[in-house]
Amino acid sequence: MFEKQFELRYFEMNKHGEASPTTILTLLEETASDHCSLIYHSLFDLLKQNIGWVLVAGVLKIDRYPKYKEKITIKTWLSKYALIKGTRENIIYDEQGGIIGRAKGLWVFFDINRRRPVQIYEDIKEKWSSDPEESIIYNLTTKLKQIGAAKYIREFQIHRFDIDMNLHVSNIKYLNWVLETMPDEIMDNCYLHLIEGRFLSEAKLGNTIVSYTEPETLKNNFDHMIKVKGNNQVCATAKTIWKERTGKYS
Repeated sequence: MFEKQFELRYFEMNKHGEASPTTILTLLEETASDHCSLIYHSLFDLLKQNIGWVLVAGVLKIDRYPKYKEKITIKTWLSKYALIKGTRENIIYDEQGGIIGRAKGLWVFFDINRRRPVQIYEDIKEKWSSDPEESIIYNLTTKLKQIGAAKYIREFQIHRFDIDMNLHVSNIKYLNWVLETMPDEIMDNCYLHLIEGRFLSEAKLGNTIVSYTEPETLKNNFDHMIKVKGNNQVCATAKTIWKERTGKYS
């Protein structure tokens, strides 16, 4: 297992004085990146070989978002491997050692030039090893609902700074597109408790994407879908659960 500590900075806060969901996802990926460097297979070393890691499915569950200047620790490890995939587990701790969040991601080892998966290096699996303990019990292989109509819809243009070093749209950008479609009453009075997502196909530089959000029957539960405008290619699906705020953040 690998651990990394962070102190939350001002520009990572939202208007409630807490870390935003995109901040948490960014810190999780920074921890995973350092875990790669630890075994001498950094993301930049892999890039020289035209290889990268691509997230295809994930779940993030947060019980409390950290505040400004708060220190958190993220613990990460690999729970299992397939030929081309690895499952990464994450637990987020506050300064007192209490668990405030959990996450699981299914990552594919990817040939950037050929745009297809490749076999994970044996050296990576040997150096990382694995621990079957799961941070959160969740099946990331099931399909999520593709919605046909939606109450909330927004369009976004993909610009060059939306593209990561694997030459596709960053998964953090997809989270932003989901959050941008949420109604104000949810964003003002609730926090994102859980998001589960599937990445199905690639959006490209210059595409216009459409982000759809539809409320479920259960209160504060929503289904999401992101498509490319014009050809209706589904890039991602997601579901979110929001919880009402019980107090003010300082």
